[in-house]
Amino acid sequence: MKKGTIHIYSGDGHGKSPAALGRAVSMACQGKSVVIIQFLKGRGLEDSEFLRRMEPEIKLFRFEKSEGNFAELSIEQQADEIINIKNGLNFAKKVLCTGGCDLLILDEVLRLIDNDIISVEDLKGMLDMRSDEAMDIIMTGITLSADVCVLADEVTRLETVKGGL
Repeated sequence: MKKGTIHIYSGDGHGKSPAALGRAVSMACQGKSVVIIQFLKGRGLEDSEFLRRMEPEIKLFRFEKSEGNFAELSIEQQADEIINIKNGLNFAKKVLCTGGCDLLILDEVLRLIDNDIISVEDLKGMLDMRSDEAMDIIMTGITLSADVCVLADEVTRLETVKGGL
């Protein structure tokens, strides 16, 4: 049985989430199941009719209620969202423990560390819950510390060389 790989897509450039989504589509084309959990994405891809048509192969989850930027929320709103985020993390743990998919994408999970919502140790503990060693995991986020980097088998850093879009 193949051993799953933990990937990180990081950097200040655009394209981390689309790269992860491309990997999701590739896996779905192979008949594999994908779970995407988005963190700190505002509306994110939740309302994407296109992605909804890809179910059941690709399932998208977002536990936050606010459509705004986390940093711009009031302290009370942030506290409420942290509860929602932790529900999302608990769901991720369940997926990891049960082997609920072939690919788990934790979109912007590294920003939870940047915002002091979880620690690197919390993230490592969650990844250690993976019961199906063949499950691939992709984590995205802007900041990549050495402590986070060692959690992954492969790390890709994206950077914007020239603006555009």
